[in-house]
Amino acid sequence: MPYQNRRSTYTTFILVFVVIKVVLNLFAISHFGFQRDELLHLALGDHLDWGYKEVPPFIAVLAKVTTVVFGSSVFAARIFSTICAGLIVWLVGLVTVELGGKMFAITLACLSFIFAPAFVASDYLFQPVVFDQLWWILAVWLIIKYINHHSVKYLYILGVVIGIGLLTKYTMGFFTIALILGLLLTKQRKLLLNRHVLGAAAVAFLIFLPNLIWQFQHHLPIITHMKTLQKNQLNYIKPADFIMQQISVNGIALFLWLIGFGFLLFSFKLRKFQFLAFAYVLIFIFLMEMSGKNYYIFGAYPMLFAAGAYAFERWINVKHTALRALVVCLFTLPNLVMFPMLLPVLPLKPTLSFFDFVNKHTHFMKFITVWEDRKNHATSQDYGDMFGWDELTQKVAKVYYSLTPEQRKNTQIFADNYGEAGALHHFGKQYNLPETASLGSSFTLWAPDNLDAKYIIYVDDWGGKNIARLAPVLVSYKKVDEIENPLAVEKGTGIYFIETKPQLNIGYKKELAQKRME
Repeated sequence: MPYQNRRSTYTTFILVFVVIKVVLNLFAISHFGFQRDELLHLALGDHLDWGYKEVPPFIAVLAKVTTVVFGSSVFAARIFSTICAGLIVWLVGLVTVELGGKMFAITLACLSFIFAPAFVASDYLFQPVVFDQLWWILAVWLIIKYINHHSVKYLYILGVVIGIGLLTKYTMGFFTIALILGLLLTKQRKLLLNRHVLGAAAVAFLIFLPNLIWQFQHHLPIITHMKTLQKNQLNYIKPADFIMQQISVNGIALFLWLIGFGFLLFSFKLRKFQFLAFAYVLIFIFLMEMSGKNYYIFGAYPMLFAAGAYAFERWINVKHTALRALVVCLFTLPNLVMFPMLLPVLPLKPTLSFFDFVNKHTHFMKFITVWEDRKNHATSQDYGDMFGWDELTQKVAKVYYSLTPEQRKNTQIFADNYGEAGALHHFGKQYNLPETASLGSSFTLWAPDNLDAKYIIYVDDWGGKNIARLAPVLVSYKKVDEIENPLAVEKGTGIYFIETKPQLNIGYKKELAQKRME
């Protein structure tokens, strides 16, 4: 039986690939700067609660631990993400072993995962997505362990994992439902008749309950957030786009996970785990119909890599060492072409040269530098979101300290979006700036009740359009600076010094009340 194939040396062997993943992340960990979303998540850590507008509370707790234990640097912020990425590789290896794989299968599965573009790009930033992937593959490993060993402890640990997963990202709920439906469609449905499954479900529910209560107390902001995403972003993702994205996100490893999917679905050797193939189909169809972002489903691919690697090990005899080595190279080396554009392992100057070469000499990869404005830029948009934040804070601080002490007492700082607000919150501590007010994202939850200072330093990311809209409730306004970094997504974001009328606060309070009800 597959689960009887065990060697203690596999633990050490898998650790080799964990080290590779961690070392690669360490090469990139301090390059460039904080990404926009990272600044939001760090700000959440300073306002701990059981929920937020966009995400459950797990990322905020990690942010708090990060700043207290490791500090406030870019390196510190990405430590947990790097550890988590290593754990995912570890679990890819463990799942491969549980399916019956040996050293060749472990090598193929782990290296394909490490160099797959989807996971190179998503597994180093301080964002919920990498932790979401961890809970998905851990849940799969626990179910497989239970099927192989029939120990109920795996079911209760699974309940804990699902509960924490729901506190990390709500997509864990979709995957859990897909796994249950997948089990119902196969002979493994008998697993669900175990009374301990109900116990595990109770554990998951109790862990998730505080966030659920918070959601109802705050008028279910997740629904509003999803509606906003649907209107502003997801509405533009067509089923054909989602399908093409899933075909391309893993690069050459596409063929490995497709084979893994087929092997789970049709192979007699993996018949006990056929439910994983059905779970993938169900979560794929659901996210496609919901116009989900391509990374929502990333957590489902590691199990397919493991199954695909096991399939190749079954097909290629151990005597054919050269052929096995060729297969490993085939599913890893081609993905290295995009590596510096997905993970900032190089300093800025050679990275820019690499992007420039790609833009000039390759047509099929130009999409990487196309931003939301549909124009080609010097880097990817993910990289572009890492520039300009320290410059913004420095320039706001310059304006603030150019004021007289009396003026500073009557000055507030306001930012249009959560990236700007997060940057001013994080870097502003160095300059002893007052807390930034914003109605962007979760900043609404702790925004001041009044925007009634005589003077406001206003960060406008709409090229002055918001300031022009507010002109009737202002005594005066003047653009005093802007973000000038040519690589920054926020290039051109203006910094204005305004003198207010009382009517501004009336409009602010009305908008704040409306956003807090959403």
